[in-house]
Amino acid sequence: MQLVESGGGLVQAGGSLRLSCAASGRTFRTHAFGWFRQAPGKEREFVAAINWSGDNTNYADSVKGRFTISRDNAENTVYLQMNSLKPEDTAVYYCAAVFGYGMGHEVREYEFWGQGTQVTVSS
Repeated sequence: MQLVESGGGLVQAGGSLRLSCAASGRTFRTHAFGWFRQAPGKEREFVAAINWSGDNTNYADSVKGRFTISRDNAENTVYLQMNSLKPEDTAVYYCAAVFGYGMGHEVREYEFWGQGTQVTVSS
């Protein structure tokens, strides 16, 4: 499966961005998806996950209430709506996919990865 992220950019604190992850090459609806992020000098960390049907999601505590993950199985796309952005949200954001139910929080639990999109939040 190929994953291509888009939607990153520079935004002021308190602003919003919506990231997209376009998937191709495998049956989209049989895969669960996750969003991860990696700041300079830090390990890649879990942000959000969504199961194959879209009726179950979970989030890192640091983004709960501000970020929303969703998927459109007709468009083969996963989204991450990010509101009330903070400077500490600055990172490269990666989309990841795994066959089956998914919902994992660990990098090793995902099979496919995108190239990442930069999100920079200024104070």
